[in-house]
Amino acid sequence: MGTKMSTLSVPAMGHSPRDDVVLLHNAFKGFGCDTLAVINILAHRDAIQRGIIQQEYQALYREDLLKRLSKELTGKLEDAILLWMQDPPSRDAIVVRKALTGNYINLKAVTEVICSRTPTQIQVFKQIYLQRFGSYLEHDLERRASGDHKKLLLAYVSVKRYEGFEVDGLIAQKDARDLFGAGENRLGTDENTFIRIFTERSKAHLAAVDSIYRTMYGNSLEMAVKKETSGLFEYGLLTIIRCAENPAKYFAKVLHKAMKGLGTDEAALTRVIVTRTEIDMLYIKAEYEKKYQKTLVDDVYSETSGNYRDFLLALLCSQH
Repeated sequence: MGTKMSTLSVPAMGHSPRDDVVLLHNAFKGFGCDTLAVINILAHRDAIQRGIIQQEYQALYREDLLKRLSKELTGKLEDAILLWMQDPPSRDAIVVRKALTGNYINLKAVTEVICSRTPTQIQVFKQIYLQRFGSYLEHDLERRASGDHKKLLLAYVSVKRYEGFEVDGLIAQKDARDLFGAGENRLGTDENTFIRIFTERSKAHLAAVDSIYRTMYGNSLEMAVKKETSGLFEYGLLTIIRCAENPAKYFAKVLHKAMKGLGTDEAALTRVIVTRTEIDMLYIKAEYEKKYQKTLVDDVYSETSGNYRDFLLALLCSQH
């Protein structure tokens, strides 16, 4: 991508946080809000810059920028920008808390966030969850989730999994055999074996188990999970195995589903685009195009509108 292209909507480089703060304040002044100016600044600042902008705004105008944004913006654009202004673990905590305690309980969103994060990310966002909401994540999961799905989530947020790439081939083989014995090779399903292996093993290990499983039984773990389990429990297991193998492909699928058919699931669109922009959005865009023969940008453009669309497209088109 040439540099010319990227300077179209991005404010000139060399901007200082103080300049940004003054421009934001000007955008809020008078009747109504210059929403495009707000988007143009905030969508193109990385996490550190956004943090500094908040501090500078407070220092200069004795006002909390997030509160001011909340006054000036509404609806899904407000949700998206306020989420973007947080650091990643705070975002996860906010999304999960809202999905567990809001007007609309969304256990699918809870499962997506928890089962796609690393053990380190989970530990940090659990601490923030407790600090911010005065409640343990485990307690809220205990209250809202049920059955095997609840067991899976509680184990996943508490087990400290290995995060490296080394795999013990013998243990991976044993796990593949155990999973076959717990599922496809018996009547009924031994869910506890699935929970134990999926929550205790590293991503690299699970990817190896899947490969061994295919060789030994001619079937993927994903297929075994689909045959043997259902509902939110199935969704959790699938999220874990898909994110172990290719998180970008997993999130491309979530985004496609959010825009497919009648209506758009804006909460899912906001959640994935905002939380993945600074992590793996380039890969997600590539996977999306490969799988659906359309670009993510084109689909977001045709499925959204107004300033909300402007903001999502600004995130998708800026390289953080």
